[in-house]
Amino acid sequence: MTRFLRTLALLLALVMPVSILVWSNEVRASAGYSSPYTLDQTYSTALRLLRVDLGLKVTEKDAENGYILFEYTSPESGKRVCAGAIELVKSKQHVQVTVQIPAMPQYHEQMIADALSRKLTADYGEPVKKTPSADDDAGAPDASSSSN
Repeated sequence: MTRFLRTLALLLALVMPVSILVWSNEVRASAGYSSPYTLDQTYSTALRLLRVDLGLKVTEKDAENGYILFEYTSPESGKRVCAGAIELVKSKQHVQVTVQIPAMPQYHEQMIADALSRKLTADYGEPVKKTPSADDDAGAPDASSSSN
């Protein structure tokens, strides 16, 4: 009987971590987009996309801190409302956009990120290629300085 209990305990020890990972709601992904447009362009376009194009309710927004909170309603889920967020983080060459709708499958987040990419291109045309500035290449000698 003790051999049976040890085998059962070993089996539970192996199965429990896997089942927790499979059924856990805490494991979430989000959709991202690297925008080559300015932070102002990306933020205002994301806001228009949510309000006008998708007809969603924006519950909170902060351009300075780069986020928009909204209520997402999927055509598939009827009238079920889910909380969503768009976060924008500026870097030297782009704006990193992250879309999160934790209660929905990841493809809903990706759909919004893809729509934002298309809308930015439609509104502002192809992005201007950014050339590295002199500050970006600190190791190269300055061509304007003369040597004695």
